[in-house]
Amino acid sequence: MKLQRFIKKYLNGIIIASGVLVTIGLLSEYIFHQELVAVSTMIIASIIGAFPIMVQAFQSLKNKVISIELLVSIAVIGAFFIQEYHESAIVTFLFLFGAYLERRTIQKTRDSVKNLIAMAPTTALILDDNGEAEEVEIDFVDEGDRLLVKTGAQVPVDGFVLFGEGFIDEASVTGESFPVKKKLGDKVFAGTILTNGTLQIEAEKVGEDTTFGKIIELVEEAQDSKSVMEKFINKFSKYYTPAVIIFALVTYLFTRDIRLAITVLVLGCPGALVIGVPVSNVTGIGNGAKNGVLIKGGEVLDRMNQVDTMVFDKTGTLTEGKMAVTTFSVVGQEDPLGKAYLAAIEKESDHPLAQAIVSYLGETKSFMVEQSRTVEGRGIQGIVDKKEVLIGNERLLKEKEVAISHSEAKKIDAIKSQGNSIVLVAIEGKLQFIIGVSDVIRPEAKEALARLRKMGIKRFVMLTGDHTVTAQAVAKQLGIDEVHAELLPEDKVREVQKLKDTGHVVAFIGDGINDSPSIALADIGIAMGSGTDVAVETSDIVLMRSSFEELVHAYGLTKATIRNMRQNILIALATVAFLFIGLFAGFIYMASGMFVHEASILIVIFNGLRLVKYNQK
Repeated sequence: MKLQRFIKKYLNGIIIASGVLVTIGLLSEYIFHQELVAVSTMIIASIIGAFPIMVQAFQSLKNKVISIELLVSIAVIGAFFIQEYHESAIVTFLFLFGAYLERRTIQKTRDSVKNLIAMAPTTALILDDNGEAEEVEIDFVDEGDRLLVKTGAQVPVDGFVLFGEGFIDEASVTGESFPVKKKLGDKVFAGTILTNGTLQIEAEKVGEDTTFGKIIELVEEAQDSKSVMEKFINKFSKYYTPAVIIFALVTYLFTRDIRLAITVLVLGCPGALVIGVPVSNVTGIGNGAKNGVLIKGGEVLDRMNQVDTMVFDKTGTLTEGKMAVTTFSVVGQEDPLGKAYLAAIEKESDHPLAQAIVSYLGETKSFMVEQSRTVEGRGIQGIVDKKEVLIGNERLLKEKEVAISHSEAKKIDAIKSQGNSIVLVAIEGKLQFIIGVSDVIRPEAKEALARLRKMGIKRFVMLTGDHTVTAQAVAKQLGIDEVHAELLPEDKVREVQKLKDTGHVVAFIGDGINDSPSIALADIGIAMGSGTDVAVETSDIVLMRSSFEELVHAYGLTKATIRNMRQNILIALATVAFLFIGLFAGFIYMASGMFVHEASILIVIFNGLRLVKYNQK
């Protein structure tokens, strides 16, 4: 252990010393023609360079692993045996320098996580009962504490605004590039920055439980996890390395050429093969984190790449989860105070339909509601300004003997067919307003689904607990292939299982607690980041901004990452084939072969790093 720590501490110095000695040796031999100096420096360079390689090979053998370092160690000893000191020196230097470049480059791909950790808040301003602020370490903040956030400061916890207004840069959590306005009651996230204004917030989640803390944890775990392809390559290399040693022995037995056999060992190192896939894996996941897409590991990349069917929950996923008035039709002669009567009664209700109508009506004349009664399953009956007001469905008006003409019935059916819920308003026994209210479809959803279809998704399915007519109307607008409505959570699970049983690779996209079983069952579970903690925890991919743009990016990124892995495998195998052909054809030698080998490692690394700039847009 002490030896390994020593090598790790001075490894960069060893590489520099080896490079300097190799350079002196080459200059002495080919420029100054000082053979003794050349041989001496090459021997010293070989010993210095081989030392850390042999230690690593020995440690691997102790763990019963035949490593790449063992191949190089045997080759260096063989080169010494046949007195090819310049070959052994160059081989060890190139191997160490290549490993150094690998480490540096891979480290850069992990910078997104380091930057996230560095951005984590460390202190907070706690307000006492007198409104005085005291700065404390973040570890001393508890749920329910009242905190002060000033302009330019980080939000220290997840919580909601108690007082004040301001604009917050949420790029570190959602990837959103523009500051978002926050006011009373709005949620705020740890790690975001208040660019303008002053806020008082109440702590809801602290420490590792915050959204920011979970992002760091998820990305760290994901980048350390291995894809199916990476696991295969690691398993393959365990058998490949011994095979190269056997091939080198066979080469010597048939040719009696020790130099050729040693060169086989050097050129057979599967460096690019071993490093290419992990670089793609880590870089792809890092790109996702940067763009608001949390991918929970390499295996998720593999499965997402194979998805051919996407199943969506409707409310809060395909729609915004907010009811809004889409149609407001006046029937006959309008009562000038009719809207004010309607607003007065609806303001007393917390039903989503009522809130949507109040929001649509805006400021109206205020009236005291003299009497109101909820008629279960039908609506509300109230008295305002001594006038009877009925607000509800057709059943309510029919029971109260309010006439609905043939033309009015046709208008109601037309509004229904567009996916709206109907609210009818009658004043003093006469139908006054026909209101269509619906959950607003996400404006970007239709285009995003079309792009996903072009990228390879063959089938879109909607599973919802909503009414069939409403669900069909939404599906028609978005071009969804199959709709199952009026489902309970267990019914959704059954439908997902049916799709899997028929051979489809299924991704389920949802945001609520009732979606969690389906998210967990699907081959890939995708949660909207604005959804519940349960949905986010059970999912494989989290879309932090809850946008379809992120869904398209996630699918495209997984395909690009898997494609990149395959390219790297092809480059690695092609390089090994070229080196062996060149070796036996006589135009590749040990040092030149090692140079090509290390160059191939850099090529697969830089190819993997192209994913840093991947953007589906």
